Amino acid sequence: MYTLKTTHFELPGQQKRYQGKVRDVYTMDNDQLIMVVSDRISAFDRILPRGIPYKGQILNTLASKFLKATEDIVPNWMIASPDPNVTIGHHAKPFKVEMVIRGYLTGHAWRVYRSGKRVLCGVALPEGMKEHDKFPEPIITPATKAEQGHDEDISREDIIAKGIVPEEDYVQLEKYTRAIFQRGTEIAARQGLILVDTKYEFGKTKEGRIILIDEIHTPDSSRYFYADGYQERQDKGEAQKQLSKEFVREWLMEHGFQGLEGQTMPDIPDAFVQLVSDRYIELYQTITGELFEKTDLSNIHARVENNIRNFMATQSATA
Repeated sequence: MYTLKTTHFELPGQQKRYQGKVRDVYTMDNDQLIMVVSDRISAFDRILPRGIPYKGQILNTLASKFLKATEDIVPNWMIASPDPNVTIGHHAKPFKVEMVIRGYLTGHAWRVYRSGKRVLCGVALPEGMKEHDKFPEPIITPATKAEQGHDEDISREDIIAKGIVPEEDYVQLEKYTRAIFQRGTEIAARQGLILVDTKYEFGKTKEGRIILIDEIHTPDSSRYFYADGYQERQDKGEAQKQLSKEFVREWLMEHGFQGLEGQTMPDIPDAFVQLVSDRYIELYQTITGELFEKTDLSNIHARVENNIRNFMATQSATA
């Protein structure tokens, strides 16, 4: 099937193009960003060689819904979404940390805990916990944003001491992080889900406003459990039923790849590509309670570019 692997548009007023792991970001001369959410998928900070049909549409649509659902808590960067794979928004200088918040001892936190450590990013972890146990209250475990390679854990104290984020701003980022996570938890609960952990990114506008940027509460940035049967599975020591892209990481590990030096990315078969696409659609429908409507992929590059250009023309006409 057709997928949107990458874009190389030359748009009116375009200043530069940046390609991230999943997004192509165009910086415009009107202080706006055009973010094209591709069908690329990454794991262990490496981009897989195959695109996943509808993944970009799902991520972009979910992010738009959650940005709208949290704009009363914190202002965000979004102006419009003129295409299922595109968001246009305000430019902001990103803070060089990701605000990771965890409600459960899962994933990276569990791997650290299992190794015997009881402190993560300066946060003390309780003794006697099992994998997927709920923390007494959510913990914030920030990570520095790496230009290349893996992001690194960092403590609140080091962020402030090293001047990565001024203390006044960091305190505000923590408040926003906890409030958005609480809202996301409530939304997930209405759909029979548990928001396990997630990450948020923030930036500061030219006017000095802190705003929420990038995606939130998508399967690329978040992990969900099914609430039904959670406690029973914990009591029996069984694996939790997850709704996230953790299964992609697990598949890669089963095939000998964890992004470590000297390891080779395995070939990705058609059947696994289809499985990943189906799982993303399942996640979308479960989180939103809505039926996912597939867009036409036959000429996806032209569709995306035309919708961007039409929006820009309309915006110019009304300016």
